Amino acid sequence: MASYLPFQNFKALTLGLALFALAAGNAPVQAQQSRTTAGLDLGEGVQLGAPQSGVLTIQPERMFSESAFGKRVAQEIEAEGAVLTAENRIIEAELRAEEQDLTLRRSTMGASAFRALADAFDRKVQDTRTNQDQKLREINQLGEEARREFFAASLPILEQIMRESGAGAILDHSTVFLSADSVDITALAIDRIDKVLGDGLTGAEPTEEE
Repeated sequence: MASYLPFQNFKALTLGLALFALAAGNAPVQAQQSRTTAGLDLGEGVQLGAPQSGVLTIQPERMFSESAFGKRVAQEIEAEGAVLTAENRIIEAELRAEEQDLTLRRSTMGASAFRALADAFDRKVQDTRTNQDQKLREINQLGEEARREFFAASLPILEQIMRESGAGAILDHSTVFLSADSVDITALAIDRIDKVLGDGLTGAEPTEEE
């Protein structure tokens, strides 16, 4: 089984992305008059592409799923799910054959002997179902852990974008009634995160300078 496997329940795992507020020691950089145009060289501490706004928005689900890290996790969960599905089909076929054999033997056995075999078969079916369900839960749990790792590793990157933008908060885009597209930093965050984290296993891709 892979080290990190994928996910469910995106909304439950945004890990505080609904509202980012820096501590007093990390107060947002005061935006100067020359820093009002996004996409330009806005001066020291501000990099290209960071919108200048007091409040930014982000799409956590998209940030994860479109990142190299998230794509790798999705591929792993799909592969593990396919393995489990194939295993379930084999087990199902074996149990069906055993059930048919038990049915054929019923006419040649006494009632008490048949009942003992039938009860044993029922226990086997229940135990098998429990084991296979546990495997599925383990896959999902590993996926949740991978998501938590991703968001925890992303926090410093998002805080840096806040400082560059002179913003005081990053809100979940889905909770905002109306905002300008320019304050959504999802694409920028994905680009920055990919450069730092890569897929989470092999590391970030080297830049041209490297």
